[in-house]
Formats: sequence, C-alpha cells, structure tokens
Amino acid sequence: MRKQKGFSLIELLIVVAIILIIAAIAIPNLLRARIAANESSAAASLRTIGTAEVTYQTSYPTVGYAVLANLGGAAPCTPAIATACIIDNQLALGVKSGYTLNSVAQGAAPATGFFATGVPQSASTGIKGFCSTEDNVVRFITPYAATTYANCPTAYAPIGQ
Repeated sequence: MRKQKGFSLIELLIVVAIILIIAAIAIPNLLRARIAANESSAAASLRTIGTAEVTYQTSYPTVGYAVLANLGGAAPCTPAIATACIIDNQLALGVKSGYTLNSVAQGAAPATGFFATGVPQSASTGIKGFCSTEDNVVRFITPYAATTYANCPTAYAPIGQ
C-alpha cells in the first residue's frame, strides 16, 4: 500500500458542505442585524433632527421651524438662517444608514410645527418607517407606510411601546 498525503476528494467535499451549511445559517442573521442597526440609526437621527428643530426655532423665532437642509451647513459653517450649523451637514443632506430622512416646516413663517420622516431606501435596509413632530417623540410603524403631519401621532406608535 502507498501512503497517502493530503485529503481525499470526499473529505474536501464534506468540509465545503459544512461551511455552506454554517453560512446558510449565519447570513440571514447578519442581514437582520444590519436592518436593526439601520433602524436604530434612523430613530436616533430623527431624535437629533427634532432637537435641532427646537434649537432652530428658539434661535430664529421670526422663522420658526426649518427644512432639514437649513439645519446643517458645509464646513466651515457660519450660523445663519439658511445654514444654522446645528447638525452635521451629512445628516442635513438627508441620507444615512439606508434611510432617507426629511424634515419640513408646517405653516407660514413663523412656522409653528415641523414634520420629520425616516423612510427605508429598500427592504434590505429597513422595514420600519419613522416620523416625528414638534413634540419630539419619535414614532414608528412596521412595515413602513406613508404618513402625513396629521396622522403621525395617531397612526404611528411611540418608540418604547
């Protein structure tokens, strides 16, 4: 008998099959974890936007609340009505962690309210939709459904409930 060195074809196929089985189990969990992280980031971003809106309204009472783009500003940033420099400019552009974020003022100047939303860009980036108004309570709905300023407090559930 000859002495064999190395692995046989059957042994290699068994190892590959075991690796594929482990990958089939792990990948869906990895995707769910990524979606959960994106949703958490979107909720935190809406909380930041809400706080920035209140700060903006306090700083510029003749304007009231602002649109999302006015809350940021490119570096070096000089605070003004159109570039308040309250939030990071990347967040003010409205795209973060697979979510599209937006905030609009409600009413004529001085705007007495705002409406912020977080919408998943695709089903692979998130399934929850988020909204917030001047009460600064972040609300969500699963699966995402379009909402308006009027039905955000009633159709969406506050986070933590």
